[in-house]
Amino acid sequence: MAAKILEKEQLSENVFKLVLDAPRIAKKRKAGQFIVLRIHEEGERVPLTIADADAEKGTLTIIFQTVGKSTTHLSEMNAGDELLDLVGPLGQPTHIEKIGTIACIGGGVGVAPVYPITEAMKKAGNHIISIIGARDKSLIIMEDEMKAVSDEFIVATDDGSYGFHGFVSQALEEKYLLQGKKIDLVVAIGPVPMMRAVCDTTKKYNVPTVVSLNSIMVDATGMCGACRVSVGGKTKFVCVDGPEFDGHQVDFRELIDRQRIYLDEEKECMDHYCTCKQQGKGGL
Repeated sequence: MAAKILEKEQLSENVFKLVLDAPRIAKKRKAGQFIVLRIHEEGERVPLTIADADAEKGTLTIIFQTVGKSTTHLSEMNAGDELLDLVGPLGQPTHIEKIGTIACIGGGVGVAPVYPITEAMKKAGNHIISIIGARDKSLIIMEDEMKAVSDEFIVATDDGSYGFHGFVSQALEEKYLLQGKKIDLVVAIGPVPMMRAVCDTTKKYNVPTVVSLNSIMVDATGMCGACRVSVGGKTKFVCVDGPEFDGHQVDFRELIDRQRIYLDEEKECMDHYCTCKQQGKGGL
């Protein structure tokens, strides 16, 4: 299904927001699910979590960071441009229920996928503690949106340029866990090292923790096995079994190794794209 870009906004240096015309997906999507898009016929399949949706308007919002050739190309598109195809909603939706006190933690661009979960958990009647973070103030995204669906809210920056000085895992521990605050569930989404740090922290306090994984995908329907991860000693596929898993059971070391498999090829592809753009060949 083709999808037209309706709106584009740059949120920070390398983070962009697109609003897409995708009525059928907008009606069916649930918190925690994702889509896969292709820009053109020869483009790779890019999985991106749905940051928001409006069923009445028939729109999807995606937020992404430019990390390689495809996301760079996507960031160069504008309102009125059309994506070749969009598939979704994919993955298992977040289990939403009234649990009690939930800490929703987003690191970097991970704030985008944690937002719809936070919103849904708030609507279910939970007390929401939100902690969002980034390397510095300029990289913080969706602060107002997260604050609006939270009962308690903290911003953390690695360099101390804004809010709490430190990592989101440190903010969680120092502001809540060390103070004896009862938290019934933690939801953490962001870079793999950040999610691992949060899980290492919550494990000490026996707090159930859910993470959302964005591993390498190809078909995103459970057929290729490219997105496999080890959870509790068993092989799981992020695309159909996830993307959410018990963070205390995820083999983060293996996940990090798998994420690095194609670094050389990714760099080569990006270099080729940049060279083609400079030569006026469109970068394909």
